[in-house]
Amino acid sequence: MQEELVRQAQRGDAEAFDALARQVGDRCLAIAVRILRDVDLAEDAVQAALITAWTELRALRDPSRFEPWLHRILSRACFAEARRRTRWYEGPRILPVEGAYGPDEYLTVDDRDLLERAFRRLTIQQRAVLVFHHYLGLSISEVATRTGIPVGTVKSRLHHATRALRASLDADARASAHTQERMA
Repeated sequence: MQEELVRQAQRGDAEAFDALARQVGDRCLAIAVRILRDVDLAEDAVQAALITAWTELRALRDPSRFEPWLHRILSRACFAEARRRTRWYEGPRILPVEGAYGPDEYLTVDDRDLLERAFRRLTIQQRAVLVFHHYLGLSISEVATRTGIPVGTVKSRLHHATRALRASLDADARASAHTQERMA
């Protein structure tokens, strides 16, 4: 079904592309929110990725590879939004607990806050690799394909991101324990 819509969209059928965008839009938004940690920036990145996909769709050789191709465009759009954000930084933003990407039923609020702080400390490239690998459950070679970077770089970013997350969580836990000791 998706392949046929891709073929129709490649022939210029805007309604077929609209149907494709509706099929993949929520998943793309969920990916972008997890990478960028900001709903507004994520929406901008998804919109930019879909516009780019529409204009470059005829260059896609294998319609069965539409989603990986779109994810590569999306990851580049996320990186561009992150660069734009650092130039026009407004200060911290509060993210809603629930949104288009759904609630996180496995973590308590405290755990979610700690993980959010730790995740924000990662580079955008580290976040992208973690999201594609852990959230989407992709293999390292698939992450490399969807982000457009070499497999070795994916492995390195994944390793450093995991270590940085762990170190950040440990530091927050030590700081919290130290604060509780002072209050007692």
